[in-house]
Amino acid sequence: MTQNPLLENFDIAPFSTIETSHFLPAIKHAIDLAKQEVAAIVADTATPTFANTIEALEYSGMLLDRVTSIFFNLNSAETNETIQQIAQDASPLLAEFRNDIALNTELFQKIEAVYQQKAQLTLTAEQDTLLEKRYKSFARNGANLPDTAKETLRGIDKELSQLSLTFGENVLAETNAFEMLLTDASDVDGLPEGAKEAAKALATAKGKEGWMITLDYPSYIPFMTYATNRALRKKLSLAFASKGFQNNAYDNQAIVLKIAQLRYQRAQVLGYESHAHFVLEERMAESPDKVFEFLNDILAKAKPAAQKEFQQLADFAKKLDGIEQLEKWDGAYYTEKLKQQLFSLDDETLKPYFQLENAIQGVFDISSKLFGLRFEPTNDIDTYHAEVKTYKVTNTQGDFIAILYADFHPRAGKRNGAWMTSYKPQMKKEGTNSRPHISIVCNFTKPTPSKPSLLTFNEVTTLFHEFGHALHGMLADTTYPGLSGTNVYWDFVELPSQVLENWCYEPEALALFAKHYETNEIIPMEYVTRIKESAAFMEGMATLRQLSFGLLDMSWHAADPSKITDVKAHEKTIFQNTSLYPDTPSTCMSTAFSHIFQGGYAAGYYSYKWAEVLDADAFEYFKEHGVFDTAIATKFMEHVLSKGGTENPMTLYKRFRGQAPTADALLKRAGLLQS
Repeated sequence: MTQNPLLENFDIAPFSTIETSHFLPAIKHAIDLAKQEVAAIVADTATPTFANTIEALEYSGMLLDRVTSIFFNLNSAETNETIQQIAQDASPLLAEFRNDIALNTELFQKIEAVYQQKAQLTLTAEQDTLLEKRYKSFARNGANLPDTAKETLRGIDKELSQLSLTFGENVLAETNAFEMLLTDASDVDGLPEGAKEAAKALATAKGKEGWMITLDYPSYIPFMTYATNRALRKKLSLAFASKGFQNNAYDNQAIVLKIAQLRYQRAQVLGYESHAHFVLEERMAESPDKVFEFLNDILAKAKPAAQKEFQQLADFAKKLDGIEQLEKWDGAYYTEKLKQQLFSLDDETLKPYFQLENAIQGVFDISSKLFGLRFEPTNDIDTYHAEVKTYKVTNTQGDFIAILYADFHPRAGKRNGAWMTSYKPQMKKEGTNSRPHISIVCNFTKPTPSKPSLLTFNEVTTLFHEFGHALHGMLADTTYPGLSGTNVYWDFVELPSQVLENWCYEPEALALFAKHYETNEIIPMEYVTRIKESAAFMEGMATLRQLSFGLLDMSWHAADPSKITDVKAHEKTIFQNTSLYPDTPSTCMSTAFSHIFQGGYAAGYYSYKWAEVLDADAFEYFKEHGVFDTAIATKFMEHVLSKGGTENPMTLYKRFRGQAPTADALLKRAGLLQS
């Protein structure tokens, strides 16, 4: 064990010295250590107090948290079959350990004893929140259950942990398995030169002649947006939308049904009507009824606009190319064509102004103007892959704030999408403010032999989105790690990320970084105007799509799913009220819906739209005073970004904004409400 770098006293993750064989022994050792720490709390004969029970529990298991954060982050960003097998082996051990804690009757009795004294204790707001959260987490997760029910819960959690891992592995395997090699130049007609060059480079890297198209976003999105060959767009679209739904070794249909059923059973064991009822008790939305009311209210406003937009798109496609029936594989293609016609604007016009390095510097400069941060590139920080960039983050006084890792391009071992994560939390202990180590992971277009990495505007907003999450982590300033950074209510966590996207549309912000990669010319103001004008283009359809995902999520989790025997048939029923395109029988959303079946968004996908209400309302406040107003930015940093989950999120939001949010700003921004 002494030769295991994961068990040595490290601050920065020692990636270069870690071998995959180190992980499982380190996880097992860290579990044993955490068990000893909890046993010491239980064995303490002193009267239970906030310090010897609640605080002691909060600071227990720190090594386990560090080791597992490194491991599971690698399993998402740089995985392989060995790591995936370790994940399968480790997950039931971790589920068992979590249950050992959550179902420990003696430990809960001590927590309950402190909780009963709550009115007599002199606690800070953060301590009060921690006590409330800790007591509820035990009460909600079975601490009061009889032993037989506890054993049932253990079995369910163990099975769920393995099923969600398998679900994700299947999606990744399906993504990696599909390759569309094109050898006829006419098959890549319409593709921008950069996309063609990237496709040719990918084919060459795989020892093939021609152009290689894959299901990775930087390959998939340009092809669906620009390729004139409709049959090939259809082939690619069907492959993308049938992941986990091909009746092969990677099929996720049975896993989806089993996960939904187990979550429902778990909720029932705990005394809740459904998994959604259990989850939403600790969310701003509070209940499934409120979520449905929220989603359906926006649906009523968005659907007429979406139907009008769809008809406009269908008419345009028919007039342009004689398309009689608009299909899903036509959407991005004709949307882009119509956008070009209406706004004289397309991604290829904009991409030269969004070189990745400039966009990164832009988000740094904007963070500097708003929050006084400095980002210093460094080669002294160990990384898990040569492509990962690292930065030392400080403030204007030179104080160390955080370490930032950034991993921008797709690889075979990296799952699709973009996310922010943490390798070390922020916390205060024994007089020391231990600063966080934060990471953002994306899948942006790689540089080619003739061009640097040039981003689509959508990729620019993705960068800003993930960086908003990163700011939430980096600027954390709380005492307890469990309340730090993004450890907030799930329907509040998207506020910092989504609000930062707004700066992508502001001339003052774009002038900082939107510079032509060859001439260094700042993006022309007419382009900026068109970007703003086109921001709400097809927003009704985009809103309807997002609402459909939220409603699908709730359909799996807000009621007994036992009557659902056919994943596709269920999905088709749920999508009836939000579908615009004809159904494609060979495709299925749920079998690759990683947010809810692998990630943490089960009964929580609505939170993206919920947070949009918050972000539009918050940015309206900035616009009233100026988008770089330091007083408003400081309020946002002090009352939102730095506070984590130390108080109720609505309390924090009102402290920043001075009032509760309304949906008016969002509906106005989306063009669904007249200003």
